Amino acid sequence: MSVWALGLNHTTAPLDLRGRFAFALDQIAPTLHSLRSSFAGNSSHPQVEAAIISTCNRTEIYCASEHIALDHTFGWLAQSGGVAPALLRSHAYTLHDDEAARHAFRVASGLDSMVLGEAQILGQMKDAVRAAETAGALGSTLNQLFQRSFAVAKEVRTATEIGAHSISMAAAAVRLAGQLFEDLRKTRVLFVGAGEMIDLAATHFAAKEPKAIAIANRTLERGEKLASRFGGEAMRLADLPARLAEFDIVISCTASTLPIIGLGAVERALKARKHRPMFMVDLAVPRDIEPEVKALEDIYLYTVDDLAQVVQQGQANRQAAVAQAEVIIDAGVQSFMHWLGQRGTVPLIQQLNAQADEWRAAEMARARKLLAKGESIDAVLEAMSRGLTQKMMHGAMAELHSGDAASREQTAQTLSRLFLRKER
Repeated sequence: MSVWALGLNHTTAPLDLRGRFAFALDQIAPTLHSLRSSFAGNSSHPQVEAAIISTCNRTEIYCASEHIALDHTFGWLAQSGGVAPALLRSHAYTLHDDEAARHAFRVASGLDSMVLGEAQILGQMKDAVRAAETAGALGSTLNQLFQRSFAVAKEVRTATEIGAHSISMAAAAVRLAGQLFEDLRKTRVLFVGAGEMIDLAATHFAAKEPKAIAIANRTLERGEKLASRFGGEAMRLADLPARLAEFDIVISCTASTLPIIGLGAVERALKARKHRPMFMVDLAVPRDIEPEVKALEDIYLYTVDDLAQVVQQGQANRQAAVAQAEVIIDAGVQSFMHWLGQRGTVPLIQQLNAQADEWRAAEMARARKLLAKGESIDAVLEAMSRGLTQKMMHGAMAELHSGDAASREQTAQTLSRLFLRKER
């Protein structure tokens, strides 16, 4: 059994290209079905396990099958994103077996994140695994890979200080907003969306006690639920253009496939604000805010990639923790590869068990016939035990007396190791 991974992330691909391959959680199941169906016509890959991890910083496909099929996976992903395979290859990375396992363990542990040591990715990976399992795309190999990655991540966070100095995207946004506005308590903050990232951002900004907080969401009920936690108001997404001018700070992160805050709406908001500055953060992939907005005067727009420099500050303080984490990950990789190697003997073990069951059934049937004829129990047990041992030893004895001297010597050593082991 082989494992392979294909992905692109914040270090290999620009935001807009990553946006082409972003899959919302409710899209994972049909997307996995499409991927696995694409393998159906290939006799070398009749049963392919698959999982997709898609966040604002990465999209990664993990697969497991008897044979690696990276080219096929590349072609399918390029087609799904509507880009040329050559363009995808120039921004993607491929990994297999121990490299794929090490990468999964590093991602789960927060070592491959834009925010070194951040914990959010672990939850996102768990969501992705649950989605793959629900879709029926997860088999024993990938299940082992991900369960071990979660265990390694837990050990890394317990045994090291990898996340002790982590600066989240939300905290970075607050820091940048504080550089623009002298007193955040005088600002009005609008959050667009009601997902996990917005929840985190709202928590950070609420700690600064802004003048007002509002949540704009497609589903008003969900927006109201989040807004009530921070003493804010909820509004419908459709009302956003008309009310945009009211807010000094706008943080957006939805699952929309198209921008929901356009250039025209922001221009009208600036005019109504008499060009008082607006601080905007687009945490969505694909973008929620049209990129042309960045060029407007009095607009300070940051994307997830723009926040990279801020969140990387203090990374040097965590290098010792990273070294400790890598040791834990190496041990995890070795353990997984040992397990994966043992998986290759499973068919043989199954055949041996089936053969043993067949011999046992035959001797049991023979013993019952002898008992029915009135043979003594001792005689029947003796015959049954002798029959079983003869069946078990027949193949070994035949091999021992066949072939040339060298092969017989090798057979003798193997048989000694298998049958003449002394109990310790």
